[in-house]
Amino acid sequence: MHVTTIGLDLAKNVFQVHGIDDNGEIAFNRALRRAQVLAFFERLEPCLVGIEACGTSHHWARELIKLGHNVKLIPPAYVKPYVKRGKSDAVDAEAICEAVTRPTMRFVEVKTPEQQAILAVHRTRDLIVRQRTETINMLRAQLAEFGLVLPQGVYHPLRFAKDCVDGEQPDLPKDAQEVVLDLCDELLFLHAKILRHSRHMTQIAKSEKRVALLRTIPGVGPITASAIVATVVSGKQFNNGREFAAWLGLTPLNRSSGGKERLGRISKMGDQYIRRLLVLGMTSRIRSIRLEPERFDPWFADILSRKPSRVAAVANKTARMIWAVLTRNEPYKVRTA
Repeated sequence: MHVTTIGLDLAKNVFQVHGIDDNGEIAFNRALRRAQVLAFFERLEPCLVGIEACGTSHHWARELIKLGHNVKLIPPAYVKPYVKRGKSDAVDAEAICEAVTRPTMRFVEVKTPEQQAILAVHRTRDLIVRQRTETINMLRAQLAEFGLVLPQGVYHPLRFAKDCVDGEQPDLPKDAQEVVLDLCDELLFLHAKILRHSRHMTQIAKSEKRVALLRTIPGVGPITASAIVATVVSGKQFNNGREFAAWLGLTPLNRSSGGKERLGRISKMGDQYIRRLLVLGMTSRIRSIRLEPERFDPWFADILSRKPSRVAAVANKTARMIWAVLTRNEPYKVRTA
């Protein structure tokens, strides 16, 4: 009996494998302990292995590729339709095995350890940014209880925190002063970490050729570019720029039926982190265009003249540019007309 396809359902300690043979008959559906996984696949002839793209999936994909297997990572949302009634590890492994054989299935490229290391820096920085925002909100709330209201933006709380640490504390009860001082210390500590990770990302961006190519696109900085390169890799898993934009959740929801086309808001179903970075980059660019419109692309100025700024900042066209630059491996060329 020759096993041709396997669905591997990952877990922390207990994994489930579902295999089928040349005739589509079930060869096995069994559980494996973590220490048994590699030994089990070593005994098998090279075959097609499907895995859900989730935590640790890239690690296991690399390990199985070393053993000669053809490993495909599938987005979990595309596996779900193949799950039969009920929910168990055995059912999930069977669904993965079925999904990986579909000719129109879309897959995720297996990332290298270096790419995952870059993503680790991005995720850590993103976590610290959220912690800084939480600290700022708490500081604002505590000060507001005593009639002190800080202006909007990150700059003003940071300046207030630095003044407090330097000894210029507001006139507050002693207990409140201690709380405010602790929050100020925490805020400055987190901000210093963010700056350090940002410098690290800039250094990473300088050493990667594809990041340099993406930075030729207006509104795409080193942080956005390195996140895209580490996540998307080559971009060749998408047939065109619209598929890439749809993967990022930047295309409108299509609810057409009966020959009538109905398009709604953007789907927001893709990578939230990259989508946020792109929108922030376009929002900053819009601000610059309004100050110096003659310095920027005519096509973007045209969009701003026809659409609200929040719609223009959606960055659908920018996503298509990114796909073109990645797949063609050449810098963005500004169109003057």
